[in-house]
Amino acid sequence: MKRILLLIGVIVVFLFGTLQVIPLENDIKQLSIAINVDDHINRDQLTIASRVKPPQGYKRLNYPEGSFQNYLRNYLLKPFGTVIVNYDGSEYYWQQGHIGILDIPVPKHGLQQCADALIRVRSEYLWEQNRKDEIGFNFTSGHYCSWLKYAEGYRPIIQGNKVTFHKTASMDSSKTNFYKYLNLIYLYSGTLSLYEELPKINNVKNLEIGDMLIKGGSPGHVAIICDEVINESGEKLFLLFQGNTPAQSVHLVKNLEDTSISPWYQLKKDALIPVSNYTFYDSKFVRFK
Repeated sequence: MKRILLLIGVIVVFLFGTLQVIPLENDIKQLSIAINVDDHINRDQLTIASRVKPPQGYKRLNYPEGSFQNYLRNYLLKPFGTVIVNYDGSEYYWQQGHIGILDIPVPKHGLQQCADALIRVRSEYLWEQNRKDEIGFNFTSGHYCSWLKYAEGYRPIIQGNKVTFHKTASMDSSKTNFYKYLNLIYLYSGTLSLYEELPKINNVKNLEIGDMLIKGGSPGHVAIICDEVINESGEKLFLLFQGNTPAQSVHLVKNLEDTSISPWYQLKKDALIPVSNYTFYDSKFVRFK
């Protein structure tokens, strides 16, 4: 009996030890992601360009100072390990898909969702470049709403799909009023209006920083190219960041499919492209005007 009990004990210890050293498939995937991502990460750096290293054999393309491309590439990040939070202050349930949080506030009103976050980044860039006359977006109805007219006091009157603008407020060009304008855009614009309004990029060889991977719809989704590298063969890789629904921290995403180059992505048109917690099943690309 003692021999039987001893044998059973040896078997149990063996099985337990085996289970301890052979992780589940998901654990293997996550471990692989962590190893490969770290190959391309400078954890102590606080901009997109300084945090993420090009893969071996690739180098960054140069863009001029003051360009939207250079602005995105050098966007400030919060310290490595910062978690994604929702607009209500709670932590997002899944924290395994990002390697950086952009230094963009998450408004408590919950309006700044995926398309809205990128609209904000584009609009703030134009504001900082004193190109305020270029700030404007279509509503989903197709009606154009510009910041300059809003600053002059014009507000939309919306009845179904009919939109008219009337001067109902006094002139106010302040930054505070600018963010009120963006809140209006968040309400009446989105991935569908961006997809319908913006120029399409049909040849992926022409993709550049600032272009967006988009699924126009209700719901839809969108992520923006924020960095770009190229090798001697002319092959490009890209970094992406995104907002989300519910409104949450804007974050630089991992590549969960190809961990050997993560967080860099190869991008193709009309392809299936998983991006963190969303999958683009028929990839399309657009560019801000």
